Amino acid sequence: MGEDEFGRLIYLVLLGCVIGGYFFMSNRERMGEMARQAALWALIFVGVIVGIGLWNDLRDTVLPRQAVFAEEGRIEAPRRGDGHFYLTLNIAGEPVEFVVDTGATDIVLSEGDAKRVGIDLDTLNYSGRALTANGEVRTARVTLDDVSIGEFDEGRLIAWVNEGALDTSLLGMAYLERFERVEIKSDKLVLEW
Repeated sequence: MGEDEFGRLIYLVLLGCVIGGYFFMSNRERMGEMARQAALWALIFVGVIVGIGLWNDLRDTVLPRQAVFAEEGRIEAPRRGDGHFYLTLNIAGEPVEFVVDTGATDIVLSEGDAKRVGIDLDTLNYSGRALTANGEVRTARVTLDDVSIGEFDEGRLIAWVNEGALDTSLLGMAYLERFERVEIKSDKLVLEW
């Protein structure tokens, strides 16, 4: 510790003593209540420090993420709290989160995700039709360039933009069939190529 740092430490200790002494003198009639409040603030402070220190460990439990093992040719995605599996693909440099939907035939983008990856919605030809749980919707065929998941380069993919209300884009069977093996094991989706 250098002289400047030592001087700052002494200054902060003296400042803390002055502030603490002021509170002690002004609240000497309520010492029990002041001690409880000081203990409460100390616990809050320690809790915040512990939370920051453990965030990397807690993040994987609270917000589980996919893992790409390129050397082994495997992708793993944990089941989220809502019971679904999600995969994030990079499309034209933009991360797009998809819900894995074995009931869907194709890859379907919401209009919001399509716009984010650079698709001009005004030029789309909504000539297709899809039957969904919410009824029939119009769809437009698009080609997605520069698609990847981790180090696994997908190249170009055919997808559909859904004109209806769609919160999350869908990865249907057209995508899952690209893999040699698809398995659900211990609340984890495993894809191998």
